[in-house]
Amino acid sequence: MERLRLIRHSFPDQPELSTAISRTILERVAAGELPPTIRIHRPGREVAFGRQDLANPGYADAADAARATGFAAVERLAGGRAAVFTEGTIAIARAYSDPQPPKRTYARFEEMSDLIASALRELGVDARVGEVPGEYCPGAYSVNARGAVKLAGIGQRMIRGGAHMGGVVVASGGDEIAGVLVPVYEALGLDWDPATSGSVAEELGRQVDPGELEEALIGELAKSYELVSSELDEETVSAAARSLR
Repeated sequence: MERLRLIRHSFPDQPELSTAISRTILERVAAGELPPTIRIHRPGREVAFGRQDLANPGYADAADAARATGFAAVERLAGGRAAVFTEGTIAIARAYSDPQPPKRTYARFEEMSDLIASALRELGVDARVGEVPGEYCPGAYSVNARGAVKLAGIGQRMIRGGAHMGGVVVASGGDEIAGVLVPVYEALGLDWDPATSGSVAEELGRQVDPGELEEALIGELAKSYELVSSELDEETVSAAARSLR
C-alpha cells in the first residue's frame, strides 16, 4: 500500500499563511524534497478567490463585500471561482509528485471527488459527483447531495514535477455560505442560485461537528493509503512565511 504523509495542522486565524503553506508543500513535493502529502485541516473565515476573479473588474468590490461580512479575502491556490471557508468546513490540500502532471489531470479529480463522496455516504448522505445547476464555483467534480445542493468543491493546480488538489467540504452552515457569496458574486457579475448551497448537517438533519467529517475523510483515505501522521516541518513553515513578505 502506498504511503501518504498526513498533516492536520490548521491556521484558522492566518488564511494567507495557510494557503502559502499548501503552495510551499506542493513546490517541495514536486522538487522531491518532501514525500507526497495531504493536509486535512479546519480553516477560518475566508473567501478564496480564483485567478479569474482577480482579473474581474469587480474584484475590489467583491473583496470588500467579503470583508464586510467578517471574512478575509485571499487568493486560491487552485480552483475557479470564489468559494467560502468557515469554521463549519473542512479543507483538503493534497500535493502529488508527478513528472508529467497533465497526463493524470482527470484521474486526480476523480480520486478526490470519489474520496469525498464515499466519506459522505458513510455518514449517511446521498452523495453524488457532479455539478448542480446554478451552484457557486461550478465544476464537473463537485460533490452534491441528491443532485440538488453542493456540499464540496474541488480545484487543481499543476506545476513542473507535481500537482495540487484542493477541496472544501461543508459540514454545517450552508445558509451562511450563501449569505456571504450573494454580495460577492453580485460584485463579480456572476449568476448562481443560493438555494444550491448545502451542508452535511442539513442533509442528515442533525448537528455535524467538522471533526466528525474530518475523521470520516481520513478513514476513507486510510482504505487506499498507509497514512503517516506528521507535523509541519519548520523549513516549510519558514519558507511559506517568507513568501508573504
